[in-house]
Amino acid sequence: QVQLVESGGGLVQAGGSLRLSCAASGSIFSIHAMGWYRQAPGKQRDLVAAIISGGSTNYADSVKGRFTISRDNAKNTVYLQMNSLKPEDTGVYYCNAHKVVISSEYDYWGQGTQVTVSS
Repeated sequence: QVQLVESGGGLVQAGGSLRLSCAASGSIFSIHAMGWYRQAPGKQRDLVAAIISGGSTNYADSVKGRFTISRDNAKNTVYLQMNSLKPEDTGVYYCNAHKVVISSEYDYWGQGTQVTVSS
């Protein structure tokens, strides 16, 4: 099992910044990738950004150039720096850990943190 604890959400005005943190604990070996997903009210949960074990990253088109995902391996923590926030960035942000063990894959989720961007 992997436990994920998110922090850093809140209310911010459009154009502002927030940094989300996700601390992983438990059986963190074989985590292939970690990412942040966003779920707006009435919508599905979509990938915002991910970082793969080798260090490569990918982003949703809507956040490219504004958001940066990074990690601190010593702290088993992944960050999402969000700049130039827009009202459409509002939603619950969930941290995800994707494990690959031999031929099986597992997904773990944090409890979510609310981000609200006011116009």
